[in-house]
Amino acid sequence: MKKLLVLVMVALFGGPLIAAEMGDDGLHKAPWMRDTFKDLREDLGEANAEGKRLLLLIEQRGCIYCRKMHEEVFNQPEIAQFIEQKYFVVQINMFGDVEVIDFDGQAMTEKDIVKRWGALFTPNMIFLPQEVNEGQTAVQAAVANMPGAFGKHTTLNLLSWVLEKGYDGEEPFQKYHARKFAEQSQ
Repeated sequence: MKKLLVLVMVALFGGPLIAAEMGDDGLHKAPWMRDTFKDLREDLGEANAEGKRLLLLIEQRGCIYCRKMHEEVFNQPEIAQFIEQKYFVVQINMFGDVEVIDFDGQAMTEKDIVKRWGALFTPNMIFLPQEVNEGQTAVQAAVANMPGAFGKHTTLNLLSWVLEKGYDGEEPFQKYHARKFAEQSQ
């Protein structure tokens, strides 16, 4: 039966989908996530050195929408490879006790920094620019914020829009997404 399931997945998706493992903290652990000291200034420096964009991913234990993203979106080969190649992803536990140092130098637990940032929903993807002004927090510097679970196309288009620096251009994400979705549907 298991072989049949793998064959069906290969036929439908072009390859087996790999589910993210569950960590001791109850959060999904995808291969493209980075285990860092959570000093966001250092993480940004590493991301830039690798030619990648820093992405903060806030999640929580038992989140059905986080599970949906990991089981239906992030595990799609096209999206997983895109994230692996283009993004430096740091996971933040909405109710965690690990220390995080924000860009302004403020150190606090994950749960307190999430509160500081005003993040209410998980998953929540916070996209950072390549340079953050002194004194700014992550959310003040963010170029895009995606709270909640979205489908494959919306997620992939947002990942692309950020890389293309669409936030600096004339085309807002909603128009970019509609144009890309139309192109992808043809």
